[in-house]
This record gives sequence, C-alpha cells and structure tokens, in this order.
Amino acid sequence: MALLHVLSRWAPRLGFEVLAHGVDHGLRPEARSELDVAADFARQSGVSFTRSVVSVSQGGNLQARARRARYAALREAARHQRAGLIATAHHADDRAETVLLRLLRGTSLRGLAVLPPRSGDLIRPFVRARKADVMAHIARHHLPAAADPSNENPRFVRVRVRQQLLPLLIELSPQIVDNLNALADDAAEALPAVLDEAGQPVFLNRAQRRELRRARHVGARERIFHLPGGRVLRVNPATGRARS
Repeated sequence: MALLHVLSRWAPRLGFEVLAHGVDHGLRPEARSELDVAADFARQSGVSFTRSVVSVSQGGNLQARARRARYAALREAARHQRAGLIATAHHADDRAETVLLRLLRGTSLRGLAVLPPRSGDLIRPFVRARKADVMAHIARHHLPAAADPSNENPRFVRVRVRQQLLPLLIELSPQIVDNLNALADDAAEALPAVLDEAGQPVFLNRAQRRELRRARHVGARERIFHLPGGRVLRVNPATGRARS
C-alpha cells in the first residue's frame, strides 16, 4: 500500500498515470480479502484496480515459482492496460537479502547486480529506502497493510537470511545493508553495457558508463568513446550496440 500511496500522490505532479494490479497466487485463502482491501484503498486514492488469480507450477522453490507466475501476470496486465512500466515495492533490505542469497548459493558478478532501480520494464522506486523507512511511512499515514505468513516461515532460506543472518551482520556492521546495496550497484556498473559489431562485450570505464547512462536518459542517438589502444567506438545508447 505504501507504494500505491506514494505513486498516487506524485502522479498528478509528475504527469504519469498509475494503475494498480493485485495477484492472488492461489496459495492462501486470505489473499482474496487482502486484495479487496487493496482495491478499496486504490479506489480511495483515485487509482484503477484490477486483479488476477494465477496457478503456481509444481516443483521445488515455491517462492521462485510464485515470483515467476506473479511477474507473468503483471506483464499481462500491463500489456492489456498499455502500461509502459511495472513498479514493485522492493526496498534496500530486500536487495541486501538477495545479494546475500546469491553469495550463499554461489554466483557471478552479473548475479550480484540484483534489483537495480530500473531493469527493462521494471522500476523499483523504494529500492534506496530501508524497510524501516517504508514501515514508518505506513504508520505515519495510517495505511492498511497485510502480512504474508510465508515471509515468516523459516523453511525458506530467504526468511532465515532475513531473520537470522542479516540481523547478525547488522550487529557486526551497522552499515551492512548500505554496503551490500553498494556492492550490487558496483557489480551492475562493472558489467559490459556495450556490444561491438561482432557481438563481443566492450568494457567502458566508470566515467564512460556514466556518460552512457546520461545519453540514454536524454534520448541521445550516438556517443563516441575513445578506448585504450586508440580504438574509437560509436555507440547507440538505446541499444548498447557499437561500431568502429
């Protein structure tokens, strides 16, 4: 509800439209009534609300399967409503948990670049905020909220990371959530953002990556980068494709 509350308030000022969509995974009987509450709150906020019920596939890792079904439903709803972006309420603590999970399971540099503020059609407006900040916003504005009991079930590794590992790390290093988020940012920045004519990755330095992001933001058609060895590349910021 916090995300819906914030976006509905900013929409008139920034000139975008907000549409809300709730997904019932079919795993808990309480989900229907919780979506009723969300629908009422959306209506009070002047936001159109739709919902869908999904079927979670059989197999291991219930949370991952539910997540895949949820994103598929959200993308279908966005396509139907002609929405350009899907906003999720991930916050900085979620991102820190995900980095820790990737480290525990073994990962690559790309695997650490999790939950960026924007990836494709997904945006995460709260990803720089701590969970405590979001909860404080909910309390301050007396927003309705629902708790999914699976988020407290220690059978899930993520829950044990949230309840046991992350609190211990915070005790040892109070800035660990910020540090893990910075690690995810650094991993994302270090990934090759450009492919040359042969489809091979081109590694840009930090200043060049920053310039490429600015060029994408303003819709520039081309940027020229000078690489070591006298190599010059003309890069299309929108596609990340380069030519010599």
